[in-house]
Amino acid sequence: MQTSQKLATMTKSQFETPVGALTILHRGGTVYICEFSDHSDRVDRQIARYHADDVIEDGPLCAHLHAAFKSYFAGDVEALNIVDAKARGTDFQQRVWKFLRSIPTGTTLSYGDMAKELSSAPRAVGQANGRNPVALIQPCHRVIGANGTLTGYAGGIERKDWLLRHEVGQSM
Repeated sequence: MQTSQKLATMTKSQFETPVGALTILHRGGTVYICEFSDHSDRVDRQIARYHADDVIEDGPLCAHLHAAFKSYFAGDVEALNIVDAKARGTDFQQRVWKFLRSIPTGTTLSYGDMAKELSSAPRAVGQANGRNPVALIQPCHRVIGANGTLTGYAGGIERKDWLLRHEVGQSM
């Protein structure tokens, strides 16, 4: 008996921001990947690993997502807090990424403090953060070094600095 596997249809969109274009993979208002477009290798790896059986079509962001990203970059820094994200990863990565969403907008937390909260090691937390496929929505840019330095952001330290300043009302 042959069974057919249903494939999910995902939309891959581009969204221009003050710090570079984003590539967003989404379906029905849920974001699966959100990466800066100049890091297309990260997007390609995520698609190959977790979405190889999905049908991916280029298209516009749905109205809900477009409005949320537009509002965030226009100054409503809470706008992405309501966006649904379903990043795929290991159970540990899921725990770390869920915790990221609890870090209040405009604040930072060190990798070490985050590791304590998760009963883990800072290096493991850092590795999970580095594999976060849903930038901005799972705000890994809010995690900093123990001495307060900006470190470890896949989108680049300059973007991390801009995003943190933007969230506290000091955008460039």
